[in-house]
Amino acid sequence: MKYLNIFVFILLFCLCLSCGNNPVPKPNAYLRLDYPEAEYQETNLNLPFTFEKNKLAENVVLKPVRGSEDYGVNLEYPSLKGVIYLTYKPVDDDVEHLKILLRDAQSFTQEHTLKADEIIEQVYENKKHKVYGMFYEVGGNAASQSQFYVTDSVNHFLTGSLYFYAKPNYDSILPAAYYLQKDIQHIMETVQWKQ
Repeated sequence: MKYLNIFVFILLFCLCLSCGNNPVPKPNAYLRLDYPEAEYQETNLNLPFTFEKNKLAENVVLKPVRGSEDYGVNLEYPSLKGVIYLTYKPVDDDVEHLKILLRDAQSFTQEHTLKADEIIEQVYENKKHKVYGMFYEVGGNAASQSQFYVTDSVNHFLTGSLYFYAKPNYDSILPAAYYLQKDIQHIMETVQWKQ
């Protein structure tokens, strides 16, 4: 009987404590990522073209390819753990050479279809500065989230691609990818050929 009284007491005590406000689930929390407003400046590199880059791109590394007139430029974003790789190739006065460069740029993008959920193409054209090209937004867990090419169709051909120093996880890198896609589009819009 003594144990029954203790049991009843504990049961009543627990019932009294359990009465009260109904539990309310906490609302979903979202990660807040604030990126600085983009400030652009014209590049001063020894290249056959100019463009404006975001000041956030701290390290601009120019890599000339030996024995050719090709150039590689790396725009590094340490705070976003990303890099935009630019590759410049002169176009011979041959229509076939331009077709090869276009085919290579397009097939490079299509290589990402294995991991990409979608690839959205956006045509770019600036008749005033003779800059024509294509911007590709790659959705999903692909290695590169954005790619582009621009050309004057006669002398110059420039390609670019965005990579992150992390395993591709589309949901995690999406805010940074959108931020850098705007930089890529600004590069395309500000390219001017020197010759």
